[in-house]
Amino acid sequence: MYLLTLLWLVLFKLSYDILAILATYNTRSVNLVPFVTLGQTGLSETISNLVIFIPFGLLLSLNFKRTRLSRLLTAVFVVSAAVETLQFIFAIGTTDATDLVTNTFGGLVGLVLYRLVSKVVKTAILDRVITAVGLTLFVAFILLRVLVFKVRY
Repeated sequence: MYLLTLLWLVLFKLSYDILAILATYNTRSVNLVPFVTLGQTGLSETISNLVIFIPFGLLLSLNFKRTRLSRLLTAVFVVSAAVETLQFIFAIGTTDATDLVTNTFGGLVGLVLYRLVSKVVKTAILDRVITAVGLTLFVAFILLRVLVFKVRY
């Protein structure tokens, strides 16, 4: 559910009219130098990219406890690169190296956060807390999107 929501958020900006999004964007834009266009995209968007990938790191850690950190970080990088590639293929927004870096860093924060907290809290309890909080936030996010925030394009 998280990955589908992540794709919906990043690619389609939470719009229900995906065909309209695909019709609106019809040019491809690529930035291969990280943080050069930060003034154009905005610091808030960069921070948002970082924050939305933290749960990905947490969920990977929760599900793959015995997997090395480097492998999990590679998975975060691959998913981020796939999202950026889809943006390029569908000509949606800008394919940006800054997004790739901040998404991967957000996933790393989630991975490290899980490992640090699991040294203090039993993993069974930590897993239940992450699942409960994640599910609650997911439901709240969907309800807010449906009932409060109307995205217009």
